[in-house]
Amino acid sequence: MTNENNHAVLFAVQGGVARITLNRPEKRNALNDAMIGGLKNLLRRGDQDESVRVIVIAGAGSDFCSGADLAALQKISTASVSQNLEDARTVMELFMLIREVRVPVIAAVHGRALAGGCGLALACDIVLAASSASFGFPEVKIGFVPAMVMAILRRNVPEKKAFELITLGDEIGAKQAEALGLINHAFDDNELETEVEKVAHRFGKISSSAIGLSKSLLYQIDGLALEGALSAGADVNAIARMSEDCQRGIERFLKRR
Repeated sequence: MTNENNHAVLFAVQGGVARITLNRPEKRNALNDAMIGGLKNLLRRGDQDESVRVIVIAGAGSDFCSGADLAALQKISTASVSQNLEDARTVMELFMLIREVRVPVIAAVHGRALAGGCGLALACDIVLAASSASFGFPEVKIGFVPAMVMAILRRNVPEKKAFELITLGDEIGAKQAEALGLINHAFDDNELETEVEKVAHRFGKISSSAIGLSKSLLYQIDGLALEGALSAGADVNAIARMSEDCQRGIERFLKRR
């Protein structure tokens, strides 16, 4: 088992599962520069570790992540346009990195996932939540715009529902989020940890190359026209056929037949 602590974010690897824990429970795991930087470093570390088959992101304490912290909001209010743009791009890089790492990234959400914290959860490949968890984009209530998370939200829910969520700023419960397709599954609170374990270990039993290629292709074809998407699929199809995992899988299948 590997452990690494940098205060704002904790990291541990065991049994092929890398666990990243947001560790500012006294601040409801609000995002700051240290946490965002730590998340990026640890996502890269998990991605580079060949023993890691899946990454789980969770929050310490009572909440998953409440969004930007007070200091970050104060910085926004006094920063120049170029400084604000640079700051925003660090969050954009985090969301993109989650999609670029080769392994699946699971958000295990309890308590509140709000604003950038909700965006962080939705940026993950799979979102599993406690039934008591809540999600929302309250930015408009302080005259702000959930601008980058909107790109992710719009890929998860219909246009009309996305508009309602970003312009009214209401929190919704996990069951409603599941019904909307915003998250994958909502579980009873006392079952969340066990269910996250089950899903994480299922990935350990499936071809890592097939998962990595599938993840990359799924996000690559976002926004492509049909011909472009099929062409990208043909390329990945050919690559997958040549992989060791596929060759061995075909051999096992044929022997069974």
